[in-house]
Amino acid sequence: MPHPPTFATPPGFLGLPIGGKPARFSIAGIPLDLGTTNRPGARFGPAALRRASAMLVDGAHPRSRQEPAKGDLADLGDFPVALGDIGESLNLIEKEAAGVEHLVALGGDHGVTLALLRALRKRVGEPVGLVHFDAHVDTWPDSFGQKWGHGSVFYHAITEGLVDPKRMVQIGIRSPVDPEVMRWTLDQGVMVIDAEQAQEHRPAAIASEIVGRLDSGPAYLSFDIDALDPAFAPGTGTPEVGGLSTYQAQSILRRLGAIDFRGMDLMEVSPPYDHAEITALAGATLVWEYLCVMMAR
Repeated sequence: MPHPPTFATPPGFLGLPIGGKPARFSIAGIPLDLGTTNRPGARFGPAALRRASAMLVDGAHPRSRQEPAKGDLADLGDFPVALGDIGESLNLIEKEAAGVEHLVALGGDHGVTLALLRALRKRVGEPVGLVHFDAHVDTWPDSFGQKWGHGSVFYHAITEGLVDPKRMVQIGIRSPVDPEVMRWTLDQGVMVIDAEQAQEHRPAAIASEIVGRLDSGPAYLSFDIDALDPAFAPGTGTPEVGGLSTYQAQSILRRLGAIDFRGMDLMEVSPPYDHAEITALAGATLVWEYLCVMMAR
């Protein structure tokens, strides 16, 4: 049977059935945005990312020639969350993620990454390296008094020993930040490639720095869509001008194949603030790029 036209693609990520059994690579939605500090709506992100991924199923990647939809890939559906309870939601998410070999999560606000890293830390038995695309450092001790808010995820990841900060790179940082928060982040050993530096250097040079910093060992990729400039991703809760273009993000990702990634997330897509689905398409495409890199290994 020929592939259906794009508008008739089944609703799972890349047209996969929703609710399949775990595979070598597994997609899961996490519809939680209780930790958002500005505009809400990321709870609708997983559904929007799945819909937008229909644009990516009618052929192979133009560079790697990979076709993730034809690979060992499954869409597990959405993980359960506890309505109105961030802490219990994180517990539920961690429990679900624990049994998945290589999870690609669709958020949701960035706070849920903490649960994913907790599960991964237990699975690999050591702190992991981290490649973190974002406009914000997300290393505040709390988010306006909320311990588990989305601005504090990597503060907890570092203090809980989930990630190795000396094998951690943040790309695209450009938001206002408390000097003490930035000082603490750098003192832990985190490498910060801010948005201005990213604009001044070619993607190949940035990718080389990232690969060199992470060296060997297990790693994780966390991509907050607000790493992109609002011109390319208006549909997010905390947009910041002066960010990366979709080309820059794609080009960097394509060069990270030497890193031993054990999982990935794409966070903070907020469809109520999107225009013409360009944010959801950017997010879905970045997930697709990641899958192509991993399958090319």
